[in-house]
Amino acid sequence: MLYSKTTPEQKRLALRKMLASGTIAQFPGAFNPLSARLIEDKGFSGVYISGAVLANDLGLPDIGLTTLTEVATRAGQIARMTDLPSLVDADTGFGEPMNVARSVQELENAGLAGCHIEDQFNPKRCGHLDGKNVVDLDTATKRIRAAADARRDPNFLIMARTDIRAVDGLEATQDRAKALVEAGADAIFPEAMKDLSEFQAIRDAVDVPILANMTEFGQSALFTVDELAGVGVNMVIYPVTLLRSAMGAAERTLESIKADGTQEAQVERMLTRARLYDLVDYEAYNRFDTGVFNFRIPGTDGPSAGTDQQITSR
Repeated sequence: MLYSKTTPEQKRLALRKMLASGTIAQFPGAFNPLSARLIEDKGFSGVYISGAVLANDLGLPDIGLTTLTEVATRAGQIARMTDLPSLVDADTGFGEPMNVARSVQELENAGLAGCHIEDQFNPKRCGHLDGKNVVDLDTATKRIRAAADARRDPNFLIMARTDIRAVDGLEATQDRAKALVEAGADAIFPEAMKDLSEFQAIRDAVDVPILANMTEFGQSALFTVDELAGVGVNMVIYPVTLLRSAMGAAERTLESIKADGTQEAQVERMLTRARLYDLVDYEAYNRFDTGVFNFRIPGTDGPSAGTDQQITSR
């Protein structure tokens, strides 16, 4: 009921242990708090919060238009609804190294287990689009160093994302990954790898956990979790999958209503009322509400005022 009873500190420790376990963790992308609860219900290891999804949910393209406040607020709303650790996309850190430092502390305050910070410059682009530009090595490492120095919880994960593969190739990606680890990155997110051998090359270059982005319609094939585990990947994200699925279903339903004058043809594909109530734990609220209002005021014969406001009557 209400929010997670697992503390942010416990979630961060769980993420650290997960990444050190030698297994691979799957983090589907949540587009709202309820979808995070569904991810947990289906038995996944963690929740990913995509910057593209946060921007798109506001009706904006993923080009760096969202602010730290918007990202920290929405990411915190998502993270607090699940016992799973949540990793958030912090774009370029929302500014210069001092801004990066503040971003990390705001995300800590919001209850996130970690974040990743990239080496693009603004206006940034989605990681799987052409025409990306990256900052120089000094700027990239300063961002990561500022992030690592700013965190107060040593278990808050600082992941460095590099987009240099699309600009300067695989060898440059290996070199930058090494430099980012030396600057303090706890993990590496090599964006837009072409094939499994390129993930293997990054694995060979660094000793920290690495992440694979399995986004649809991108530069990488949609490798299976077993294939990625076979080349040493520690975490795989599916950043926009649930948003695309939900919006696709919403579009089909709207088209059905427009064409048929009713949603009847789509009802069988919808989440049922019972399942929705299960996800929001309606029954727990009912028990809690009854417990609050089902008492008598001392010295009176009748029930407390407000008894008829129990959730069971709604």
